[in-house]
Amino acid sequence: MEPSAARTFAEAATTAWTSFNRAELEKEDAAVRRILHALNVLKVPDVYPAACHVAPLARDAADLNSRVLSKLNAEAVGDDVMSRIAPIVAFASDPNAVRDAAIETFVEAQLLRWKDFFDTVESMPLTPEQRLSVVVDEDATLVLAGAGSGKTSVITAKAAYLVKAGIRKPSELLLLAFAKDAATEMSERIEARCGVPVAARTFHALAYEIIGEVEGEKPPLAPTATDDKAFLSLMKEILRHIVATASEIAQTVTGWFAGFFDDFPTEWDFNTKHEWYAQIESRNLRTLQGETVNSFEELLIANWLFRNGIAYEYEPSYEHKLEKTGRRVYTPDFRLTESGVYIEHFGVRKKRGRNGKEELTTAPYVDRDEYLEGMNWKRQVHAEHETILIETYSWEREEGRLLEALAEKLKPHVTLRPIPDIEIYDRVAEIGVVDSFTSLMGTFLRHFKNGGYRVEDCSDKAQTLKMGKRAEAFLEIFGAVFREYQSRLGDRIDFEDMVNRATAFVESGRYQSPFRHILVDEFQDISTGRAKLIQALKRQHSDAKVFAVGDDWQSIYRFAGSDIHIMRNFGAEFGGTYAGATGVHRTVDLGRTFRSVDKIALAARHFVLRNPAQITKKVIPAGETDEPSIRIAWTRRDTGETTLNDAVATLAATEGKGGGKPSILILGRYRFLRPDVARLQRQNPGTTISFKTIHASKGLEADHVIILGADNAKMGFPSMIVDDPLLSLVSPEAEPFPNAEERRVMYVAVTRARRTVTILASEARPSVFVEELTKEPEFGVVVPAGAKAHTHTCPSCGGRLLHMPGKDGSDWYRCEHVKLCGSRMPACPACGVGLPVRSPTSGDLVCGDCGETQQACPSCDAGWLVERRGRYGAFLGCVRFPDCDGKAKKKKSA
Repeated sequence: MEPSAARTFAEAATTAWTSFNRAELEKEDAAVRRILHALNVLKVPDVYPAACHVAPLARDAADLNSRVLSKLNAEAVGDDVMSRIAPIVAFASDPNAVRDAAIETFVEAQLLRWKDFFDTVESMPLTPEQRLSVVVDEDATLVLAGAGSGKTSVITAKAAYLVKAGIRKPSELLLLAFAKDAATEMSERIEARCGVPVAARTFHALAYEIIGEVEGEKPPLAPTATDDKAFLSLMKEILRHIVATASEIAQTVTGWFAGFFDDFPTEWDFNTKHEWYAQIESRNLRTLQGETVNSFEELLIANWLFRNGIAYEYEPSYEHKLEKTGRRVYTPDFRLTESGVYIEHFGVRKKRGRNGKEELTTAPYVDRDEYLEGMNWKRQVHAEHETILIETYSWEREEGRLLEALAEKLKPHVTLRPIPDIEIYDRVAEIGVVDSFTSLMGTFLRHFKNGGYRVEDCSDKAQTLKMGKRAEAFLEIFGAVFREYQSRLGDRIDFEDMVNRATAFVESGRYQSPFRHILVDEFQDISTGRAKLIQALKRQHSDAKVFAVGDDWQSIYRFAGSDIHIMRNFGAEFGGTYAGATGVHRTVDLGRTFRSVDKIALAARHFVLRNPAQITKKVIPAGETDEPSIRIAWTRRDTGETTLNDAVATLAATEGKGGGKPSILILGRYRFLRPDVARLQRQNPGTTISFKTIHASKGLEADHVIILGADNAKMGFPSMIVDDPLLSLVSPEAEPFPNAEERRVMYVAVTRARRTVTILASEARPSVFVEELTKEPEFGVVVPAGAKAHTHTCPSCGGRLLHMPGKDGSDWYRCEHVKLCGSRMPACPACGVGLPVRSPTSGDLVCGDCGETQQACPSCDAGWLVERRGRYGAFLGCVRFPDCDGKAKKKKSA
């Protein structure tokens, strides 16, 4: 081709290509203009650039860019055109940068524009964090509001701001609270702040409204729905009815209370006697007859005897007087009162020795030879006095035949007269054992309905989790209870039915939601059913927003169905979609507390964050103090009331807020811990004293807080009857961290205080929380110095040997495991207060208080020798007799 022809062709091609590019761009001119205008608006946005608002623009820009703009030839369209479309190309390639810049611009402008409003909307100007949470308006916004951080002020200001700024009409706002009182207070505060009535509702009131609107009338509400006491009473009544009418399930119920389905640990699961004793004491092993026994296997034996109508005494004194045995008074495990037969349960197992012969073994921390010698001694005693002894063994339980073997051995001596199951149930109810079970059953039922579970689902999950016969027995009982409960409801509904039915109406579209902004208070208490209702309402409108205020550190209502995982996964549950990302949300941490001083606020933060699953938040204390703010006060078996009196009197002498009376809030994990508040108030007129359970104290505050009963016991603190593993069958996800919810309960208790916290705990059996607080210096907890100085290790079991003041001035020491170990020693004979302990250098026993030395016992490390008299005259014997029979000859005086 000739050069001129080629040039002509090239020019024609370029012209054609330019014309094509410009023509293609011309077709999209309206879209380009629209997107450029929207991007210009985003530079100075007049509404918060939430994901739901900007996402359509981002999609349009990305679509236009992929179809046309990215294919344009710069030379063909020219620099001016490329410069014009550059913002769209940049937005399409990085939509987050544009939106983030728009958000920053909007927030800065709004904070400035509404400064006067934020200064005056509440009695005190809002903090920077509170202002930010009001202005931020993402598809889903979570405000982390720690104890005393002013969450009510935030939710009030948010509602007022939305109305005053013209963002929403009052009818488009849905304010949700968990309690009726909270909803009423919220409504009143918002109307006072913005002059427009905005109704706050409880979840149940909203659900009831939805049902009434769709069905034309509201179904009757079950009386037990609004009365927890009545609900638990109904659970108890239903359980009794089942025991009385369904014999096959009745046996399972009584077996449950007898402990036949519990997978109790054994002595071989522990390394020390102290650990084993602590485990037994924590379980409170109370039999169907009402007494407390010393081991899990004894519990099974006692309950089998009781169920079969065999009257017995537990640990009676042996009927024959035994002279000079060198042992403690002989008390066999059981005596059958009609036949006089004795039962001894021996903690021994069988194993093959090196020589192939079978031999008996004991738990690792038990002196095998001494134990076997004791077994033989008991056999000889019964043989000499011709009393009948029946023996049972731990190896029989290990083989799964303890009770069958017992029945066989007793056959010649007793007649079984099984007690009717209904009588056993009434007996158990009488001693209070049924209450915790019906509470568990009620919690399980509410979770079960709330999550839409079936019994079959729970059974399958129990098998997957290998939960064993306990879960199997529970589900058998629960199935019967649930069927009876539903039958008794009839045409009435409970709160779980109410929320579930309302959610179904919203999801199906039979209810059309007017709400565009859903504001939720106390969000940490949200349950699965309530979360589904919020999600259904939000899905009806593409621009609907969820604004949730809560504190996962204060999530303490699992028993009422709340699920902390919903808040922890807030974005996934309620967030929007933007630029290919899901779960888009914003979190604002209020941080600042207006209540507690630093030594309380920071210690409480450190304590609750031991659980790594808790959301990390900063905490800015209300003030600083040089004085210790958290103290432990030890209680003993008979001194609890005196210790409380002393604590109240000390705090009553302080000055209250603004120079007025100090306020004291006494908190208990359970209602039964309530002291005589009227008496305390009379004795301390210069203060204001009140009592609440910790759960009922949420939202309250006082100058001083006293926490009762922080003991290592079943109903201590942490409570050992909370977070039953069975609840994992009706919960989306179990919390693996030990005492997870109880740790949050302690956080709630501590953060009610402005100035000081006093924790009353058993000196013999302090709870794991108290041990944690006292062991680590960073908590700054003050422990009574006397208790530290006079606490020693028990030489018999490894537990704590506690100082006991003597009435006649002669003090003594006893093991913390009073019943199970019983070890005791006198105080130093020189000073009468301290305890001589072996010196690692000299080997002598030296008193830590007075420094006097005592002659060491040759047979044990802990005892010293004192003068005793025997049949052959005076000699030196160990103070630990009969636990130690160490002796020495008395030196003849010159």
